[in-house]
This record gives sequence, C-alpha cells and structure tokens, in this order.
Amino acid sequence: MTLTTFSKKIKKDTSKSHSMAENTGFVTNFLAGVVSKESYKQLIADFYFIYTALEEQVEKFKDDPFIAPIAFDELKRVPALEKDCEFYWGENWRNTISPTDACRNYVKRVKKINAKFLVGHHYTRYLGDLSGGQILKNIANKSMGLNGEGLAFYEFENISSAGHFKNRYRTALDNLPITWSDGELIINEANYAFKLNMDVFDEIGSSRPFPLLSTMRGLLQLTWGAIRSKK
Repeated sequence: MTLTTFSKKIKKDTSKSHSMAENTGFVTNFLAGVVSKESYKQLIADFYFIYTALEEQVEKFKDDPFIAPIAFDELKRVPALEKDCEFYWGENWRNTISPTDACRNYVKRVKKINAKFLVGHHYTRYLGDLSGGQILKNIANKSMGLNGEGLAFYEFENISSAGHFKNRYRTALDNLPITWSDGELIINEANYAFKLNMDVFDEIGSSRPFPLLSTMRGLLQLTWGAIRSKK
C-alpha cells in the first residue's frame, strides 16, 4: 500500500464506527461534564486491563514488521494508569479493581490476535487518546473536582506536540508492509476494536447510570466532531 494511502483509508473506513462510539450515552454524558466518579473509576480500571494486554502484545511483537514501526515508547499508558489506579484505590489497588465483562472480552480478543490485526487496535486506541486526551482531561478534572490529580492517563509526558506526533504515527502507518488485502483485514479489526470499546462504554453506563443531557446533544456532537477532525 503506497505512502499516505493507508492512514487516510483507515480513517475513512472506520468513520462510521467512530461516529457510533462517540454517540454512546456514556461518551455524550462525559463530554457534557456529567461524569460519575464511580463510572470514571471503572473506566480507568478497564483501561488498565485493556492497555496491559495491548502493551504486552506490542512487546511480544516488537520485532514484527507490522508492529515495530508503530511501537513508540512515548505512547505507553500502563505506567500512567497505574498511577491513576493508586490515586483512586490506594496502594492495594491491584487487589481491589476488577474488569467489566465487556473489558474481559476486549482483553481476550487482544491476546488472541496476531501482529497484523494488532495494528487495528493500536490505531484505534492510541491515536484516539492523542486526539481527544486534553479535552477529556479538562472535562474530567472540572466535573469531578480533581485539582489536576488522577488524570495521568491523559498526560503524554514525552510528547511535546500531539499534532506532530500524530503525523509521525501516520507516516509510520503508511510505511508498513501492507498489501491491499492486509489493509482490509486491519481496517475490519479496527472497526471491531471500536465495537469492543462501545461495549465497555455501554456496560459502564448501564451499570452506573446517570442522566443524559439531551438538550446539549448538538453541542456535544460539535465538540466531539472537533476532536475527530484532529485525529
């Protein structure tokens, strides 16, 4: 697949899944600043399990030609999530947190796939984190009165410019040894990764419900649309 082609194609061909994910009740409430602390804590716990599996797989395939070019150390989230878990649950957090059923399914999938399919999950999670991280960080901080604490997940200390780094990431994607058939498989898996994310959001939202601010829905979609346009 030629340079600049795949990064554009995967963005285009996952746009529907992206739109569906952004319109889950949990995400729209989050963007409205209606964030229950218990819901957010469960999200952090689920992210810990998901990123642990994801980064273990990246390490496993670090020399594979599909993974090596995008295995940027700057993106690693597990150390940040460990800090957040300790903030919310204390020193004994490892014996306290547990994943949702949807998270278990997500982790199972990540552990099962090969390097080629892993590209789809890597793209879906990390580029999304870089694109909307600061906005979501500010919303969580304000809505839960965190005073800047418990938000390490959104802080990429070794990335000075998210925009420049995303361009670097896209270039790496475009230089992967991907055939057209490979590209279709990876895009299909990326769409599945969005579904797995939606399942997590839906389970957290349904088990820890809070009211949806329907009158703000248009504003929320505009806000998230701004995030997407930067991805």
